[in-house]
Amino acid sequence: MNHSGYREVEHTADWELKVWAPDFPTLLEQAARGMYALSGVELFESHRITRNLSLTISDHESALVEFLNELIWYGEDERLGFDQLQFTILEDCLSVRLTGAPIVQQKKEIKAVTFHNLQIHRTERGFEVNIVFDV
Repeated sequence: MNHSGYREVEHTADWELKVWAPDFPTLLEQAARGMYALSGVELFESHRITRNLSLTISDHESALVEFLNELIWYGEDERLGFDQLQFTILEDCLSVRLTGAPIVQQKKEIKAVTFHNLQIHRTERGFEVNIVFDV
């Protein structure tokens, strides 16, 4: 099995994604990739754009939800998606250098990331979480 990744989990009303990774930054990256895959986001191949994002970390679950909701906001407000993510975590601060491009197409809309049954677990392979998206 891959050390990190994501897969869709069947959900009755919303969308659910199972994500796993050896460390927390990679978990965030895989969650973002999975979210973009679920919504069918396609980016322009040229015209690269960089943004910097800083979040205060009170706990891993809140940081995950806030991070993904920020990506949703960039998609809605600026029509940007990001496929290269560089993370720096210092004490209670998460800094992310986001590199991406304008969105060419998005097949499905995600309204928000929820806290529904959200709990990040430590496992033998690192971190694991199921994320429910409000669609």
